[in-house]
Amino acid sequence: MSRWSNIPAGTLFLRIVLWLLAFVTITPFLLLLLTSIKSKADVLKGAFALPAYPHFENYVDAWNAGHFNIYFWNSIIVVIPVVAASVFLGLLTGFAFAYLSFPFRRTLFAILTLGMMVPAEAFIIPLYYEMRYLGLINTYAALILPQIAMSIPFSTIFLASAMQQLPEEVLEAAVLDGAGRFYILRKIVVPLMVPAMSTLALFLFIWTWNEFLIPFILVNDDDYRTLPLGMLFFQGRYTVNTPVLTAGAVIVIAPLILTYLVFQRRFIAGLTAGATK
Repeated sequence: MSRWSNIPAGTLFLRIVLWLLAFVTITPFLLLLLTSIKSKADVLKGAFALPAYPHFENYVDAWNAGHFNIYFWNSIIVVIPVVAASVFLGLLTGFAFAYLSFPFRRTLFAILTLGMMVPAEAFIIPLYYEMRYLGLINTYAALILPQIAMSIPFSTIFLASAMQQLPEEVLEAAVLDGAGRFYILRKIVVPLMVPAMSTLALFLFIWTWNEFLIPFILVNDDDYRTLPLGMLFFQGRYTVNTPVLTAGAVIVIAPLILTYLVFQRRFIAGLTAGATK
């Protein structure tokens, strides 16, 4: 008897639908990867045609001619402090909103929530003039500071919600033992919040890495452009060279995919933390 006969019809149907959705989702990425190792002649044979041999020189051309070596390190320089500062500040503010009482607590929390709803397009012009007044145009600070400010509302709400799912008995026992706030945060809350903090860091990494508008407006020096912005100018120069263009696209998205694959278990653990409380 086939093992499929032991699976309920509803479960089997759901699995088939999930496999179809996975196939539809992954196919464009596979086509992008396939096109990036083709020659111009191979592209003309069709999207699913296999090349005679892989043309990895397309990645070399994209990396060197497209200045992706500069754009890549610029993205790293921007992403690391944005993620680190946002998680750290979100941990402090999240702890305050989750456990402490202070004036206008509900009002400030509502303001943070509203801050998440304001798109960057709504304040990009005042932000540009502010950065210009401070002399920060075409600097890493112009890319880092605004994105930290944009990330704090989400970080605060995300971590505050996660902290409220922690076992109350542990925190109450620490308070009865005379533990201070800093000790509770450092020794009790932080170790329990590692899955949630990892999930938040992954979210912030993806959003910061893909950020386009702020670098586009606040940076016009090629030495400070990040990968998404550099891809725009690279596309303008290599529109007719599809393999090299797709190789550049793979370079842009590869760190995101690799990061998710490495941290996917922590990501799922962080999303499901507290679900069975």
